[in-house]
Amino acid sequence: MKRNPKILVVLLLMAVASCSFTTKSFDDPNKDKVLIDLITYVLNQGHYDAKDVNDEFSKGVYKDYLRNLDGSKRFFYASDIEEFGEYEELIDDHIKAKDISFFDLTYQRLMQRSDESREIYKEILSSPFDFEKDEELNTSFEDLEYVDSKKEMIERWRKQLKFSTLITFHDKKEEEKQKKEEDPDYTIKSDEELEKEAREVTLTSLEEYFDFTDDLERKDYFSVYINAIVEEFDPHTFYFAPQDKDRFDMAMSGKLEGIGARLQKKSDNITIMEVISGGPAWRSDELSEGDVILKVKQEDEDEAVSIVGMRLDDAVKLIKGPKDSKVTLTVRKKLMGTIENITLTRDVVEIEETYAKTSMVEKDGKNFGVINLPKFYFDMENYAERNAASDIEKDIVRLKKEGMDGLVLDLRNNGGGSLKTVVDIAGLFIEKGPIVQVKSSGQKKEILKDKDPSVLWDGPLVILVNELSASASEILAAAMQDYKRAVIIGSKQTYGKGTVQNVIDLNRWLRNNEYGDLGALKLTTQKFYRVDGGSTQLEGVKSDVVVPDRYSFVDIGEKDMENPLPWDKIDAADYEIWDGYVNFEETIEGSKQRMNENQQLKLIEENARWIKTQSDNNVHSLNFTEYSKNAEENKRVAKRFDSLKEYATDLTYTSLPYEKELFVSDTILKEKRDRWHTNLSKDIYIEEALNVLSELKVNNIKVARINN
Repeated sequence: MKRNPKILVVLLLMAVASCSFTTKSFDDPNKDKVLIDLITYVLNQGHYDAKDVNDEFSKGVYKDYLRNLDGSKRFFYASDIEEFGEYEELIDDHIKAKDISFFDLTYQRLMQRSDESREIYKEILSSPFDFEKDEELNTSFEDLEYVDSKKEMIERWRKQLKFSTLITFHDKKEEEKQKKEEDPDYTIKSDEELEKEAREVTLTSLEEYFDFTDDLERKDYFSVYINAIVEEFDPHTFYFAPQDKDRFDMAMSGKLEGIGARLQKKSDNITIMEVISGGPAWRSDELSEGDVILKVKQEDEDEAVSIVGMRLDDAVKLIKGPKDSKVTLTVRKKLMGTIENITLTRDVVEIEETYAKTSMVEKDGKNFGVINLPKFYFDMENYAERNAASDIEKDIVRLKKEGMDGLVLDLRNNGGGSLKTVVDIAGLFIEKGPIVQVKSSGQKKEILKDKDPSVLWDGPLVILVNELSASASEILAAAMQDYKRAVIIGSKQTYGKGTVQNVIDLNRWLRNNEYGDLGALKLTTQKFYRVDGGSTQLEGVKSDVVVPDRYSFVDIGEKDMENPLPWDKIDAADYEIWDGYVNFEETIEGSKQRMNENQQLKLIEENARWIKTQSDNNVHSLNFTEYSKNAEENKRVAKRFDSLKEYATDLTYTSLPYEKELFVSDTILKEKRDRWHTNLSKDIYIEEALNVLSELKVNNIKVARINN
């Protein structure tokens, strides 16, 4: 199927920036100052709605930066904040002057306070807690004042650590009761033993936290400062340090080059947390979860490099590498404790949970396809490589081959991705026409269109969304809704992100760069609009059939973020509504009626309200009796919602034939699909989507005209 290859990029920005950077000097020897100067220049030149860097801007940066450094207010003192406060309205001036003295002050002070806090938590956790004392902890840290003295700081730490320990202590007592019920001869541990164990759990958590912070370098904290600046422009403009840019590219493409294992640093050890199905480590069958990597040797080196005590990012750099290169790992096996040398040939590893997955289900004598799309992925280096649109196109062809009568496209929790893949996917379901309108600051709007009159799937279509369906998901859902091509089922509204970002490599703007890798800036350059002219910014996409879910009353949308761009509207594009159904509105009304009367959904809504109440409760008792009483009450209320987990349909979901062939050699993939199919059989939203597909009647005259 022919596709529109045009991808919107900020050509004007690039032209202006590349010309301007040849005359603007970035020759300060201090890399941090160059980075500040470069980023603020790009922001002012290229952001869709560039802000004035003034005193109000400075206040916003100041507030967000300190919250990011010490959100729980257990490091800085009131005296520190008083000292920092002198800079509250000066950050804008510092940005313009490339002055980083405020960052230097806060960074050095944080390092000092972090060192002091290590002694505090160790001292607190060396003695038992008194869980009979009546006291409370307020976890709404935003409302807390900074402490004035070390005595108050110790008290703040004590309460937070006591609360963490109390939770573990309570859980351990419950476990002991259960063991006694299962085995009457079991001897229950004393409260003293359990309290000590609970404190040790808290201590281990703190030590792991500080192990993590020990791995952070000054440049990591400087990234926090930079992002406090750039996020004042809008919540989606973000600075990627070099290693973060690599992770972003991997997340968007769903691929990495390496051995195919997820790693975590525990104490000084780099430990394998997961072996990724299909990767080199998985194929070798020599590495397992829990194995510890001690040394790494490249194929062109004589000696292995010890990675014990190394920063996780640095260890990962040594282990990763280009396709077909070899790496030898010295590994301590978890099960046997033996030390072995394992040589692996690196490869491109595809992280399957990133990609679309497809299933088939039979209902009332009809076959329906279900495609789950976690994100609109693509290869940032080469769009022709695997991407969301090409995968969905292949799966629809396969589903049609199996006799599909209707299709559910599940975009729940899909946070977006490539704009081009949206246009390509939408073109699979409609004749040629506009899909989305895009507007750059000060420029005429541009309309991205599907130019191919052929339609791959002309049958019934339902799209599932929720509050976490964002950006590209909203573009696709909005287009299909405006065309009346699909019935949208889900939340009252989707996330509400109606902006477009482009990732700009900062290194390309410097001549003779001597500073090393400067990273990249994800910059909001455009806003997108529905074909009917309305923006999805803040308002999102309102479902045709609204159904409650666990997020219904939680503040998680764009409107709940700081510094979002406003909603607005432009002229509608020229488009024709799809007339391929004969009972579109009637089907929607029928679904609404069904959903309003559904007792399971009423219980889901009640549960969502209760979750909201729980999340709003910020005051917690540190008295064991009172805590237990509250926990029992919560357990009693939660038990009312147990039936939500027990809900099941009589529907059976199956993989397509090509995937079943893969199961022969990939049992992990089979296990993942079996788990997904089990979840689908318990999914009331999928069930209703299938009901809607069953009721939608196709206009055979329209379909015949398209296919001819």
